[in-house]
Amino acid sequence: MNRGNFSLRPQCLPAFYVALLILAVLWVAAVSASAQVTLLQLSTDTFTNTSSQHATEVEPDSYSFGSTIVTAFQTGRISTGGSSDIGFATSTDGGTTWTNGFLPGITTFYQGGKFSAASDAAVVFDAAHGKWLVSSLGLGATKNDVLVSSSSDGITWNNPVIVNSTASFADKDWITCDNTSASPFYGHCYVEWEDAGIGDQVEMSTSTDGGQTWSAAFKVPNAIGLGGQPIVQTNGTAVVPYLSFNGSGGIGVFSSTNGGTSWGGVATIASVIGHTVAGNLRAVYELPSADVDAAGTIYVVWWDCRFRTNCSSNDVVMSTSTDGKTWSAVTRIPIDPVSSTVDHFIAGLGVDHSTSGTTAHLAITYYFYPVANCSTSTCKLGVGFISSDDGGTSWTKKILTTGMNTSWLPSTTLGQMVGDYIATAYVDGKAFGMLAKATAPSGGKFHEATFTPSGGLFEEEYGPLLTSKDEQPVPNAHSDHGPRQFYDSEGRIPIPSRQNPPREQD
Repeated sequence: MNRGNFSLRPQCLPAFYVALLILAVLWVAAVSASAQVTLLQLSTDTFTNTSSQHATEVEPDSYSFGSTIVTAFQTGRISTGGSSDIGFATSTDGGTTWTNGFLPGITTFYQGGKFSAASDAAVVFDAAHGKWLVSSLGLGATKNDVLVSSSSDGITWNNPVIVNSTASFADKDWITCDNTSASPFYGHCYVEWEDAGIGDQVEMSTSTDGGQTWSAAFKVPNAIGLGGQPIVQTNGTAVVPYLSFNGSGGIGVFSSTNGGTSWGGVATIASVIGHTVAGNLRAVYELPSADVDAAGTIYVVWWDCRFRTNCSSNDVVMSTSTDGKTWSAVTRIPIDPVSSTVDHFIAGLGVDHSTSGTTAHLAITYYFYPVANCSTSTCKLGVGFISSDDGGTSWTKKILTTGMNTSWLPSTTLGQMVGDYIATAYVDGKAFGMLAKATAPSGGKFHEATFTPSGGLFEEEYGPLLTSKDEQPVPNAHSDHGPRQFYDSEGRIPIPSRQNPPREQD
């Protein structure tokens, strides 16, 4: 026998050994998909102000351009809203090494700011002007200002400029820029926010000079909601998916075809049917996450229970559009079978902007409970990652971390917090999920910080292919929770009960 050429062939083995071989292959695949990856801590809460819960970092966003990736997040979470400052972490070498710090000139706790807290960081790069931009909220005693901080390298940051100071209660800002050089609006940047003080009116502002000056607020007609995430198609059309509270509600959308001079055409992408997340976790709004591929196709994800009997837990779901007007039917991201007990929520989508169509690379970082029906003492929070290299037809998944107790997280008026959103971005073909990870508090301090997979993740590294082809929502599915209670995301501005729409329509 030539031992160098010997191989085991299933047809030459007894059936028992063939079965063992198959089970071994399946076990290896399962272990590969579920094994945790090495996470890299990107920053630390070093603030000492007594108004905050230290050491905490929550709610990261991220963006990449070239070999640079920037993430920004709240640092030193304050229970009643906001944080000590906005932290950042930047890599200019494709995620190999990182530099971190804090944005100057926002709060009274760091380099001359005037606000008592900062919140809701969102990141983008303006390719036309070579500027990194972070939008945020400066929180005051009676109102919030919308701010934008800028940097040429993502490391040294300027004091913020004011985008808007007239909103009675600005909430949930987001920022994007038109980075397609052939677009008629190349270099236009857009900031979105909602004014909770006037019933969650969605507003927009535009900059054409690298974020130095901004247009007056444009109140989008009939756009009432929260958590808009503007993106720009390759033809220059700016599209804003958001969680709509108007009319029948759902995931709403509007757009601008004239570079942000005006906005309108409010429509509905889909209804939202949500399961109540357990464990006193702050996951009360099914906020969408949106991105666009190299051909201009828009992808929007959120969490939803329409595929689960009796709305028993949430899946991450997706809808897509090539024009921002006509949207695909809602599909389920097949992270776990619909028969599982896993609850998935707070999802952050990233698209590799160098890919498109049937070869578009998509990645989603999300939080989950292994068992949806848990309590504050038994819920174990984890973070997962799932990606596709064929435009969302098939997926592979990875578990990033598990076993967090919600008591390890800072408190807010609406529950324990990792953030109202999470982030994923591609750099040099690798996906980096940005997440808040906590371990048990000690010495009177929390241990919650911003992490990312060390070195990033490739789709082909792991897992069996997963698909939800031909799956259909449960007939007559509906949410299992009650009406929305507040206009804002901090629980400060209650909605009169007669105005409360059914929560499933939020």
